[in-house]
Amino acid sequence: MAKDADKVLSLEGHDVHITHPDKLYFSQARISKLDLVRYYLSVAPGALAGIQDRPIVLKRFVNGAEAEAFYQKRAPDNRPSWLRTVTLKFPSGRTAEELVVDDAAGLAWIVNLGCIELHPHAVRTGNLEHPDELRVDLDPVPGVSWADVRRVALEVQALLDEVGLRGWPKTSGSRGMHVNVRIEPRWTFTEVRRAAVALSRAVERRAPDLASSKWWKEERHGVFLDYNQNAKDRTTCSAYSVRPLPDARVSTPLHWREVPDCEPADFTLFTVPERFAKIGNPHADMDAAAGSLEKLLELSAKDEAAGLGDAPWPPHFRKMEGEAPRVAPSRAKKSVKKPRVKMPLITVANSPDKAAALAGLERWKKKYFEAAGHLAIDDVLVDSMRGRSSTWTRIRVNLRHVPEALRPPQEVPDPDDDPTREWRERRKKKADG
Repeated sequence: MAKDADKVLSLEGHDVHITHPDKLYFSQARISKLDLVRYYLSVAPGALAGIQDRPIVLKRFVNGAEAEAFYQKRAPDNRPSWLRTVTLKFPSGRTAEELVVDDAAGLAWIVNLGCIELHPHAVRTGNLEHPDELRVDLDPVPGVSWADVRRVALEVQALLDEVGLRGWPKTSGSRGMHVNVRIEPRWTFTEVRRAAVALSRAVERRAPDLASSKWWKEERHGVFLDYNQNAKDRTTCSAYSVRPLPDARVSTPLHWREVPDCEPADFTLFTVPERFAKIGNPHADMDAAAGSLEKLLELSAKDEAAGLGDAPWPPHFRKMEGEAPRVAPSRAKKSVKKPRVKMPLITVANSPDKAAALAGLERWKKKYFEAAGHLAIDDVLVDSMRGRSSTWTRIRVNLRHVPEALRPPQEVPDPDDDPTREWRERRKKKADG
């Protein structure tokens, strides 16, 4: 029997209990958990189009958008019997039984768990080893303008047109954009990622001042095309996901004609339902537009023939054949055959609270105001670090433009709250012992 404070919704023939419906999830915008559920129900056909028949990772904000989230791959034991699951195998060799959400009842049920945003895998349950989606994630470095993000998105569209693929753009709901491409499920994760690397490099060649395919943040500029979002086990927020920002922005599907003039702040939990009711889902025909990766893989082969090997993989993946040394240039050893200039990087803040980390950066700038005056826009690296079940923010400063006499030393970061430190120290002691 439901508690007095619970709200029971009858959806798809199922009763879904919304616990603590009045709990504030966005304090500034005054959005409650029930408001969030009602938003998702208002755009359910669009939101479900991005997650139906796909295993989904639960990113849970149990204490609201301002609090730390955690990732839950495994389906909760107390899930309703009408929710199905599928077993995924990860690069580590581990497996997990993950939820599959196919209807509005399931959508409301996971939002009740604190899932502010939705994180589906790029595969369908009937073919877990062959993605049906290539994901182009445009991630601007700090200080890059939104206009530049839009320009790079249009370069992506032009390249996709040339290789016979159709891209479907959406705002990320944060600072970037996503372009999803429906593909035939004929290629492995490794092959899809290889195609994404080729696309990223090709866009960088077309717009070298705007776009970057460099994995290491200290080498990036402009808008980074994150090809590793196509590696197995990686997920990005799907269409109509609310993002944990103060104004509750939404990752909103667009028509290409909207891209040149769109503004991410226009798409929020308050405005998107009316837009959806008026124009529907701009990506409604995506499943009918599955294309081939053959031309992108041909580009990849040309890159390899020209001496461009594989690009770095995420750190938790095994070393891949043909992959360049998986070490940041600033930490590269002298024994590397093709040494690159080491970047003078220092870490100034570590915190699970991004605002606290940014405040630490401002304190550092005030303390070392002369050095800070020499920094370029892309010399400040704001890293969203992801552990096994939590995230935190690391802020580093590249002192490459600061005269050596003015370069501050590496000090204890302020704040210095790295949630993985204790685990890494235990692991090191175990290895040394």
